[in-house]
Amino acid sequence: MDGIWVVLELIVGQKRGLHLTFARLRRGDGKLALPILFTLLSLGTPVAMAQSTTAPDTGDQGPERGHEWEIWTGAGGDPIGTPKVTLGNSIWTVGARYGWVLTDAHGPGLLRGRLEYAVDALPVAMVFQPGGTAYGFGFDPWIMKWNFEPHHRISPYIELGGGLLITTRQVPLGADNFNFTPSGAIGVNLLRGKYHWSIDFRYFHVSDAQITPFNPGTDTFGFRIGFGTFTHAK
Repeated sequence: MDGIWVVLELIVGQKRGLHLTFARLRRGDGKLALPILFTLLSLGTPVAMAQSTTAPDTGDQGPERGHEWEIWTGAGGDPIGTPKVTLGNSIWTVGARYGWVLTDAHGPGLLRGRLEYAVDALPVAMVFQPGGTAYGFGFDPWIMKWNFEPHHRISPYIELGGGLLITTRQVPLGADNFNFTPSGAIGVNLLRGKYHWSIDFRYFHVSDAQITPFNPGTDTFGFRIGFGTFTHAK
């Protein structure tokens, strides 16, 4: 195939459904996928929210000043990497999140939301690549998340983060066992009473930041689903 598919916008419709629009990039433009993705999705999310009106109080515990607890799992693959090195490699992770919703609602109109800082622990990480599967664990100490105001029991969010990953094998082969993992995501919290489900589209980069001369990096695009709760400050 001479191209890849990337998600360009996520729209929350009147029927509480999700509508995905896709666009195609030439393989040579693959490295532009991340900035294009987040630029368009950041613009698309507020527009999508404009299609709905604020729902009546349902008793759901949304993202308000307080804390977030969540367990999650995610997986993805590299569609734009170097053939026989990173292209087609995939990653599966399991982890837990603890977050602090730091602010009350701020911002104008459709951008109104709350800022959250969070940390993720990744006790399980598996990288499927040529030469054998690499097993490992990781930690993301820096995650900044913007939770948009909930509408119809749906709370969209965007986030950026970064951390590290330590594995039993070099990732990829020829690089290092210790890698840095910048990431970004856009998704929704589905509020259900005291608890919530989350689902997002996520970019997860694995790189040793030139610790070794050979550092092609792994650009993983995938999805993550979680289950958790927001606890509100008294």
